[in-house]
Amino acid sequence: MPSTTARVSCMVPIVMGIIAVFGVSRKSKFAAIMLIAVAQADSIWNVGIKTAAAQNMVALGFIEKQLGTTISWLDWFIAAAPFAVIMSVLLYFVLLKMMPPEMKEIEGGKEKIAKELRALGPMGSDEKKLMILSCILLFFWATEKKVHPFDTSSTTIVAITLMMLPGIGIMTWKEAQQRIGWGTLMLFGVGISLGSAILSTKAGAWIAHEIVTSFHLFDATGFFIIAVLALFLIVIHLGFASATALSSAMIPICISVLQGAAEHNPLNVVGMVMILQYTICFGFILPVNAPQNMIAYSTETFEVKDFIKTGIPLTILAYLVTLLLTKTYWTWMGLVL
Repeated sequence: MPSTTARVSCMVPIVMGIIAVFGVSRKSKFAAIMLIAVAQADSIWNVGIKTAAAQNMVALGFIEKQLGTTISWLDWFIAAAPFAVIMSVLLYFVLLKMMPPEMKEIEGGKEKIAKELRALGPMGSDEKKLMILSCILLFFWATEKKVHPFDTSSTTIVAITLMMLPGIGIMTWKEAQQRIGWGTLMLFGVGISLGSAILSTKAGAWIAHEIVTSFHLFDATGFFIIAVLALFLIVIHLGFASATALSSAMIPICISVLQGAAEHNPLNVVGMVMILQYTICFGFILPVNAPQNMIAYSTETFEVKDFIKTGIPLTILAYLVTLLLTKTYWTWMGLVL
């Protein structure tokens, strides 16, 4: 599902249903870490999957336009999935350490879940169609530029068209248009235009020069450049409520910085922009740092201080894992040099 907000919106009712079935208080630590985990895991896997978040597509648009390179779904997954897997494991331990639940086991939990599953009944025809179309689309995403020449955008448009065809489809345009975030589409357009303006007016080059000069990045290694820019993006994200807006504003600047540094040292500009885009997804600290956080927060199962308490160590760990992978795995893949 290529929408962070939509994924959390789907998961929150499921998790709230689990809490209700288990008979656990909505104000319990168990309920809190369940909802926090939904939001944080979603942000983590925004990094792991190319099509998981709008900000990734915005960054890829700049990469294609400014650097003339297309990154396939599989290439992104191979590079980013290890980070997401490591952080998913660390998330589990961070939540249990910072907010240990009141109980280790819920009596009769398996029986209650089995009962609810039986009550759902068999899958309907529309559900089966959606599963088949989703699996086919995932296949085309994962094999982009490897098995076939079709890009992610083209295959997605075809899949959506099939979903609305009479007989085959599972929805009508009238049903779909009421649920489309037209404001989000406008935000993409404005964001990309803003980024393009920053580049075309040379403002990006000026900001890049100031950053490069202040930190002496012209003579720095790829690892040091990633360390500085990643930390900068993590800190500045505290003032943004949208990673898409952050990506629109910052990725053009990062491209300019890296292009300037690459004139003095051999650097893989495309690969390093990818890595920096990963850090733009780190909206772990404040509920207002991402729409998915606000959706989870709206359940009133946890307080802002709870989110911050788990988000700060998670952000620190994410930054350290980024540095570790930059020094090892991503360098071995050739994404840095």
